[in-house]
Amino acid sequence: MSQAIIAVIIFLVVIIAIISEKVHRAAAAWAGAVALMLTGILNVDKAIGYIDFNTIGVLVGMMLFVAVVKHSGLFEYVSIKAAKMAHGDPLKILVSFMVITAVCSALLDNVTTVLLMGPMTISIAKMMKINPVPILLGQIVASNIGGTATMIGDPPNIMIGSAAKLTFMDFIINTGLACVIGLFVIIVGLRFVYKKQLQADSKAVQELMQLDENKAIQNAKLMKISIVMICLIVVAFMAHDKFGIESSTVALTAAAIMMIIGRQDIDEVISDVEWPTLMFFMGLFIVVGGMVETGIIGDLAKALMGLSGGHVIMTMIILLWASAFISAILDNIPFVATLIPLIIAMGQQGMDITPLWWAISLGACLGGNGTQIGASANVVLCGIAGRNGYPISFNDYLKVGMPTMIVTVFIAMIYLLLKFAVFA
Repeated sequence: MSQAIIAVIIFLVVIIAIISEKVHRAAAAWAGAVALMLTGILNVDKAIGYIDFNTIGVLVGMMLFVAVVKHSGLFEYVSIKAAKMAHGDPLKILVSFMVITAVCSALLDNVTTVLLMGPMTISIAKMMKINPVPILLGQIVASNIGGTATMIGDPPNIMIGSAAKLTFMDFIINTGLACVIGLFVIIVGLRFVYKKQLQADSKAVQELMQLDENKAIQNAKLMKISIVMICLIVVAFMAHDKFGIESSTVALTAAAIMMIIGRQDIDEVISDVEWPTLMFFMGLFIVVGGMVETGIIGDLAKALMGLSGGHVIMTMIILLWASAFISAILDNIPFVATLIPLIIAMGQQGMDITPLWWAISLGACLGGNGTQIGASANVVLCGIAGRNGYPISFNDYLKVGMPTMIVTVFIAMIYLLLKFAVFA
């Protein structure tokens, strides 16, 4: 049996194991990585060489940073303040919480954002005696849209930015506008859909307005430091390429500073890092590396170019929609990890691949809204809702998620066509 066939079999077994959830995805990825080394397809040095440590560095840095910041009470404070500024109007709360979630997901990451915002949303909804599910669904789709807008908002973007040597500002320019338009359209749509469901009585509104958001602040000094540091991180990400500094250096520097000046229990901070997720990433990079090493990715690149006739715009549209629908039913992380070397191979064969990076970024990240299992943020927040007595079924989610995905991906397609076909 040829090494190429063995690499494909290992890759497929790993993907099936991840989808089935019978085996933890980190364990599945590392089992695949070890299998590649045992069969001689990769040695240890080559395997390590396929790990994108810039992506790992960004994730570690931001996870450590948020693990310190959350002890300040910043997110709880913002949630209560936003609800009061909306004067207890559930529809206005829906809008404000979606905007907050989108912005936080763009600046931090969407999984961390929903972990912090979800419980507070449910608490406020209980106080107002309204069903929190519409607001939670709004937050889920907003987290994925917001995460699409920047390089650090969603793991696929971190991977794409690192592989294609793209900057924070490149993402703001090329995905930001499409995401802002998409978020606006979805907010308008959800306001219309949930107009009758989101009604609160006057007594509940009065109780909410009496809440003191200042009591949510756990550490005022840390909160002030966190706000300053978030602003500095955004500026640093925007300018890192001008100073020849990688994005991972920015994230790790921010984490180091916060761990020193935040004065939190370092053992607790480190334990809050999603180490299984990081291990999954590293193992997956190696598994995809096996496909690159044996030439499978190069062959797929030739096949895709043949399907689109080598036409860049046609390839861009195919990748956009394929990424969206596949990411709606599969984890977008392994999917993007497979596409990255594929696009690089297409570039090596003479195609202009610049539009393709933005196609898979917008497709994979926005596609995560399609189903309940399309993105990690969906699974996390639906889990929080269920544990608090507000289960969100697969079909209930689908009624909101799939239309959201189709509308936002369509907007992204129009944007990409205008940018790379009409005004190129």
